[in-house]
Amino acid sequence: MGGDGLVPGSARLHLIDGLPLLRPDEQVFEAMIKGWRNQQLARNLSPGYVSDQERTVRAFTRHADAMPWQWTPQHVDEWSADLRAVRGCVRSTLRNYQGSVRQFCDFLTNPAYGWADECLRHFGTHPVQVVYDWNAATHADEAEGEPERRAFTRPELEAFLDHADEEVVRVRGKGRKGWLPAFRDAALFKVAYAYGLRRNETRMLDLTDFGRNPEGREFGEYGTLLVRYGKAKKGSPPKHRSVLTVWHWTPGTVEEWISEVRPGGCGIRRAGRFGLPSEACGSGSSGWTPASPPTETPWAWTPRWSSTRCAGPTSPT
Repeated sequence: MGGDGLVPGSARLHLIDGLPLLRPDEQVFEAMIKGWRNQQLARNLSPGYVSDQERTVRAFTRHADAMPWQWTPQHVDEWSADLRAVRGCVRSTLRNYQGSVRQFCDFLTNPAYGWADECLRHFGTHPVQVVYDWNAATHADEAEGEPERRAFTRPELEAFLDHADEEVVRVRGKGRKGWLPAFRDAALFKVAYAYGLRRNETRMLDLTDFGRNPEGREFGEYGTLLVRYGKAKKGSPPKHRSVLTVWHWTPGTVEEWISEVRPGGCGIRRAGRFGLPSEACGSGSSGWTPASPPTETPWAWTPRWSSTRCAGPTSPT
């Protein structure tokens, strides 16, 4: 609450008293959206999450062809049926979309923000909650994965990672400059599998996130991985967690990329992101050619991870 006694997102912050509105429907709706955004940001919700919420509410408004002060539970029923039967949304997506509309209605009907009074003054009616327990999807089970989606079998996993390695050989054999990003992708796939990382956790890795494990000295400098961008709770920063190295081939895979391929291919420092700067791998930037290969070349090597790659973790000594 600010010094003037107004809460973030209140109607008086976004609509000027005494000033006639040229297009009252559009202007009031846009002011509501802006106020809701401010209210969510004040709760420490991430800008990306707030934008997703806003897109959902706008999509519902277009489908209902009505403004929030005209919404009814029937609009929610018709929208939900369209999402499930026509667009094929899964259960969790439908529940999240309905939750966004429910939160927006909670915001509009909260007396602290004054939107009900503004709507009564301009339109002679006011918004109400339209998403209830009886017309919304429930979160009945912690595991909501679709049955047709399953984990890779061991042969499928080996085939996938083998294909990633073969892409490096194929691209390099054609004399194209894309072999280095292909090598990076292959290394990232293996790191994500070895440490059980989510997509964003993998994307945000830094070379300095690897460290020693006193109980696993056989892994050297790559005994642990600090995940700094773990899945966050609503309104909280990303979680940190440490993951121990268990596969014997993991250190060699990471070391090969960090110490040999990355600096040798682009001439860049070891510090920085796990990935490649876009400007670092232009034409002629590679220091590795068939005429002057390094000790181990990526296009004529047996991947270090490949021998007994899925045989199980090593036991700490």
